[in-house]
Amino acid sequence: MSAHDQLLVIIDPVARRSDGESVRIAKDVLSAGAEAKICLPDGPEEFARALARRGSRHPVVLGDDRALLRTVTLLQREQETAGGALSLVPIGAPDRVATARALGVPPGTVAAARAVLDGAVRRLDLLVDDSGGVVLDRLDVPASGGGPAPAPPTVWDTCRSLVRTLVRPAPAVLAPPVHRLRVEADGELLSDLDTPLAGLTVRALAGTLALTLRPPTTDPPRTTTARTLTVAGPDFRYRADTTVTGPVRRRTWTVRASAWGLTVPREEA
Repeated sequence: MSAHDQLLVIIDPVARRSDGESVRIAKDVLSAGAEAKICLPDGPEEFARALARRGSRHPVVLGDDRALLRTVTLLQREQETAGGALSLVPIGAPDRVATARALGVPPGTVAAARAVLDGAVRRLDLLVDDSGGVVLDRLDVPASGGGPAPAPPTVWDTCRSLVRTLVRPAPAVLAPPVHRLRVEADGELLSDLDTPLAGLTVRALAGTLALTLRPPTTDPPRTTTARTLTVAGPDFRYRADTTVTGPVRRRTWTVRASAWGLTVPREEA
């Protein structure tokens, strides 16, 4: 990025509230290296308006994975992800910027801001579903994890647990949950409602969907690739990167190769 390039720096309100110091540092680095217009939206609607009015400015988002996902979703709906690119300075706890790191964005505030100024655009695939939602890195069906963390045990709870363990055998390991889903890849039936399934993981890989179907047994997972994926069955939730959606009864995902661009550090020769 040259010194003549203009940036539109959109600061997610969650980032401002959670880590104002990192926001300040990122603003200083970006403003020192390029002409930067700073936007401070108070909510999703103002965020969308600021992005829509960017003109020729390069959008830079200061925020976490949810802010990145929101930005790509808005650009995809405008049908403008193919030509342009965006940048992210990840701000948030490590588990809230895991998708950005998986896509190649540096974890540190200064390093990420410098990558915005000196990096290169990496073209990335995008998973788009039939409701307009997008997946940047990973899709899990049904949604796995993400529930509230259990409360830490008290000393009395620990003592009671120890006594129960001493007076009777430990309970057997619980079997993984079983799901009944109909899974089709490019029209081919991979799993039906009468086949138990532990879960399905999907990632974009070189213009295709890389599918991993996990059985509720010790058998190895089944893997395959496709361009489209349809999942149907009883009400289920799914996790698209960090966002859990549902319940739904049917959803279809399609891969769009090299659909969007993200600025990442240049690879050393």
